[in-house]
Amino acid sequence: MAGLLSNFRNTVIVGLILAGVMIWAYSQGPQGTGEIFFVAVFRWMHVFFGILWIGLLYYFNFVQIRVMPSVPAELKPGVSKYIAPEALFWFRWSALATVIMGLAIAGSRHYLVQTLSFGLAGASDPASHKQYALLGLGMWLGIVMMLNVWGIIWPNQKRALGLVEADADTKAKAAKVATMGSRVNLMLSLPMLVAMTMSQTIFG
Repeated sequence: MAGLLSNFRNTVIVGLILAGVMIWAYSQGPQGTGEIFFVAVFRWMHVFFGILWIGLLYYFNFVQIRVMPSVPAELKPGVSKYIAPEALFWFRWSALATVIMGLAIAGSRHYLVQTLSFGLAGASDPASHKQYALLGLGMWLGIVMMLNVWGIIWPNQKRALGLVEADADTKAKAAKVATMGSRVNLMLSLPMLVAMTMSQTIFG
């Protein structure tokens, strides 16, 4: 067991195999492998990638950004050259996967147009407008956050970390812009999570 758990790749592979067994078990239920089954699979993937994305967002803001100023200068390259680039790889791709899976769920449940239009289009029942508006707000917050990751945070982090050529002034400015972009996502993540969690509870 120690040999398995000491290897990241093997641990993830075994976890995916176990998850696959669970998914297969659910496919044997009364719904079989119909539409609801695939919605459930999309939701599992949406939650997994969302945890990875928002977990890293919170790591950056609650830990790395706050602690880095107190790290001795000779130790900072260990973070900027090794930890941060790896974390940013998983951060940006999990952001994209989270949004794609969220849109896949909405499309599979036939409320993609309703939510993206805040209930103004495609909603036949006026009573559901508030539901679509609130869930749609959460979806758009997530989309804006993902675009922020790819359009602002990642390009500036590449300069700040020296992954692309930049002079010292450009690196310093890029670090500030990336930090502000990350703080914007931290701020938006809280109302986004309200919409994602409470909509399922309140409206079903």
